[in-house]
Amino acid sequence: MAVQMNTSGQVMRSTRRASTLSSLSPLEPNWSETIVDVQVQTAGINDQPRLIATMSLAFSTDPAVRWLYPEPESYLANFPQFVTAFGGRAFECGTAHFIGDVQAAALWLPPGVKPNEETLSSLFERSVPEPRQEVLFAVFEQMGKYHPHEPHWYLPLIGVDPVQQRRGYGSILLEHVLKTCDQDGIPAYLESSNLENIPLYQRHSFEVLGTIQVGNCPPVTPMLRRPLQ
Repeated sequence: MAVQMNTSGQVMRSTRRASTLSSLSPLEPNWSETIVDVQVQTAGINDQPRLIATMSLAFSTDPAVRWLYPEPESYLANFPQFVTAFGGRAFECGTAHFIGDVQAAALWLPPGVKPNEETLSSLFERSVPEPRQEVLFAVFEQMGKYHPHEPHWYLPLIGVDPVQQRRGYGSILLEHVLKTCDQDGIPAYLESSNLENIPLYQRHSFEVLGTIQVGNCPPVTPMLRRPLQ
């Protein structure tokens, strides 16, 4: 999961400012079967439950998400709320995309649009045990150093149904918006909490900015892509 709370990627808990950690679902790090002529569709508000269901499947083995919600019951109860708070504004902006019968989905936030800060903070405070919150918000604080200050496209969530992985769907969803980034000369930013996904993003010209590791939380890797000329 990845949270961009303001222009510096910060989130407020009480009087404390912190930047979020992010995680993306395992996509197709070594996919061998490429699907061609796949149509990327734009999701409406009515499609939101379907995309959240796919995200819930995709992130069920994500290192950071399952560190956050290790108990199955807690994960199933809270992760859909996280998706809504974290990337739900993509539905309002027309920047929530999916493939087929939602075999894969991506929630992009265009420049100037942020996750729902208040809802995210409230969710973390009521659903994450206090000791884990301390680590969580420490990661957030470090993440604030990496969020771009300039206008950029932000990818909080991208996921592929596990039974549909290694078919190139993740790449297709990335390219759909990265073309706009290149046309408009605007960078794109994401954070990966799954080390297996980093080569995929690098193939799409994302560069590693650093590594965040706090306590027993899995490593988080902020990545930035400058527009291609």
